[in-house]
Amino acid sequence: MTDASLDGSPGAVAALLPGGAVRVAVDGVDGVGKSTFARRLAAELAAAGRPAVHVSADGFHHPAAVRHRRGRRSPEGFWLDSYDYAALIDNVLIPFGTGGSRRYRPAVHDVATDEVLDSPWLVAPPDAVLVVDGLFLHRDELAGFWDFSVFLAAPFDVTVPRMAARDGSHPDPGHPSQARYVQGQRLYFAACEPWKRASVVVDNTDLSRPRLAGADG
Repeated sequence: MTDASLDGSPGAVAALLPGGAVRVAVDGVDGVGKSTFARRLAAELAAAGRPAVHVSADGFHHPAAVRHRRGRRSPEGFWLDSYDYAALIDNVLIPFGTGGSRRYRPAVHDVATDEVLDSPWLVAPPDAVLVVDGLFLHRDELAGFWDFSVFLAAPFDVTVPRMAARDGSHPDPGHPSQARYVQGQRLYFAACEPWKRASVVVDNTDLSRPRLAGADG
């Protein structure tokens, strides 16, 4: 491969997308750079004349009482109970599908305040590309909705310190306070092997130089 063929930047990924109105997932662990990558991908599409809508799965968390029902430090709870997938599907993924209304809501819950939101409905252009970033996007409930998907990869000893710098959490992936997140994401890996389900895998260890790793699926 040439060096250019390894480019995994948002601009390079934008060039790989199918034409028309497609639904794109940007998946990866906490701290890997999903939101930034997705925002830049949407901006690259818009610059190329393709309208794009960026939605974060973080607007579709379950309330804390559901997220923590197995215990606040439970890895199983993180993997199984964090997100309201039915709400994400009904409010975003179905409206952006073939024949969908393009009438969507970008969030139904504020995770910081634990408030349920009654967000106004928005309407996207009929040819808009949907870009969704979030954890666990290749799980069984969601995998069939994506027309194209990206799995951002980086080791936990890189992503956990990044998350710590952002959120003030502990930077050691082995620290007990990180068990919920690290082990929960390992449960996801074991159940779904998201790098195999993704259209492309991007090594995002170096945020300034994302590299296209390819994918098996």
